[in-house]
Amino acid sequence: MAHVREQLEYRALLAGKWLAHRTLRAAQPRRHVFVAGMQRSGTNMLMDLIERSTQTDVYHERDPRAFDNYMMRELPVVDALAERSRAPHFVIKCLCELDRLPSLMDHFTPSKALWIVREYRDAVNSALVSFGNFKQQIERVAKGQADGEWFAGGMSAETQTLVRELWHPDMNEATAAALIWYFRNLLFFQMGLDRNPDVRLLSYEALVTSPVEQCEQVFGFLGLPFSTFITRKVFASSISKKAPPPIDPGVARLCDELTQRFVDVRSTHV
Repeated sequence: MAHVREQLEYRALLAGKWLAHRTLRAAQPRRHVFVAGMQRSGTNMLMDLIERSTQTDVYHERDPRAFDNYMMRELPVVDALAERSRAPHFVIKCLCELDRLPSLMDHFTPSKALWIVREYRDAVNSALVSFGNFKQQIERVAKGQADGEWFAGGMSAETQTLVRELWHPDMNEATAAALIWYFRNLLFFQMGLDRNPDVRLLSYEALVTSPVEQCEQVFGFLGLPFSTFITRKVFASSISKKAPPPIDPGVARLCDELTQRFVDVRSTHV
């Protein structure tokens, strides 16, 4: 019954947004917003929060208009969607395309991006439930067989060498998933996004434990009006819900070090 009620609320929200967009006449160029991060890091929740604004037109990775099998469609297709949109803010997910985020932001101007990071052990636990084949993906990277694969996109030669050194045939799925969490999130620094004023780094844990404060900052960064209605269904029950997964110490150390780098960046936004 609760699921049905949520679906009805969602349809009512979209209907209200459609009516609002019919009367909108943006006085400034349309803003483009990219919601980025590693899978199972809270991007769905963040998209849902942004979608509650009447000023946004939101495209999830499950939307066939903008994505094909969770991969963003060609730029002309997305260009056309953005051009037809009547909302002041065109919002689209950017997961498999993390390594393309700077070029996407250059193409869709003016633009801003939100990059959300979740504690790696919780992210791995969630990924193990939803996905698989992490060990195979790491093996393909280690053996130089991952060219053209989204999970290896933008990977530096240094990172490839590191993966080859860490890979071993007995690597478990949790360690492989953590290693992917590491090198995909490492792109944030390798692409210089920590120095880009149009990119805001978010913490999943901060967002679910202090949703009003965090969302008010996010909406201010995007230039969107905020009300507490936005965050009324955000809960912190997913934090440390399961026991830590069995991650090799060497990979865990890398993830811990990267986590601290993210903490340092976020401290400059306070």
